[in-house]
Amino acid sequence: MRDLDKIKAHLALVGVALIYGLNYSIAKDVMPDFLQPRAFILLRISGAVLLFFAFGIGATKEKIDRKDWLRIMGAGLFGVASNQLLFFEGLNITSPISAAVIMTTNPIMVLLLAALFLKAPLTWPRILGIALGLSGALYLISQGQSLNNLFQKGESLGNILVMLNALSYAAYLVVVKPLMQKYRPLTVIKWVFLAGWFFAFPFGIGQVPAIDWLSIPSKIYWEIAFVIIGTTFLAYLLNIYALKTVSSTTVSFYIYLQPLIATAAAVLVGSDHPETHMLIAALLIFSGVYLVSFYNRKRTQ
Repeated sequence: MRDLDKIKAHLALVGVALIYGLNYSIAKDVMPDFLQPRAFILLRISGAVLLFFAFGIGATKEKIDRKDWLRIMGAGLFGVASNQLLFFEGLNITSPISAAVIMTTNPIMVLLLAALFLKAPLTWPRILGIALGLSGALYLISQGQSLNNLFQKGESLGNILVMLNALSYAAYLVVVKPLMQKYRPLTVIKWVFLAGWFFAFPFGIGQVPAIDWLSIPSKIYWEIAFVIIGTTFLAYLLNIYALKTVSSTTVSFYIYLQPLIATAAAVLVGSDHPETHMLIAALLIFSGVYLVSFYNRKRTQ
């Protein structure tokens, strides 16, 4: 039964990787011509909150311990509000492929946070992996040019925001794991999203009145629906279901599939194409991720 639970968890994570990989090009298609990033995020979170609470109607109610509400607020801040706001603001001004490659630094971020706050051991291969991964991220952010351009307007700034999003999501995976061991997935995710909605509301509400709903074509409405129902409701539900069985590090492993799916989708729809600096950065990042996540496992098996 335990093996079956693990298989289901891994299948859920494959589904999440597929949804997220497609999301890069789909969300990029909506922004900024039809929806501004912060308005899109507020709609996304609002729709997800309604779906999660509706999905839970009739389910047995669980009472959250008072001491766990602070952790739920933290998960809402890192895993919903700041994570999504940073990602969409970054994706709005960078390319789908660059954003997907940057997101593969997530396991490195998880390790760094675990080392800082949970005193996880840092071996020399892992330290080298962190250095390689961050070097690749910086190389991609600078687009293979001088680091003096890191904070320029445009794709470099977008990549920085996506990298901060990866850090925020790593913090979420670390913060939410104890809640998953204590409560049912749906109980956790619905309250985490409601907490995230309160954090995101002040940032997104100012852009909502500017939306011209009548000028949005039906294709874009379908893409908005995909982001709300697929990328937000379904992907988060599958992710948190998997966290019930596997570790946060294992969940982060599946992020490696996203650049492959995102690149295929972007090339297919013509929204992006691979460039030399992207491939060099991907090689550095994947080398770093290998040392951080797999090297010690192979040596000890």
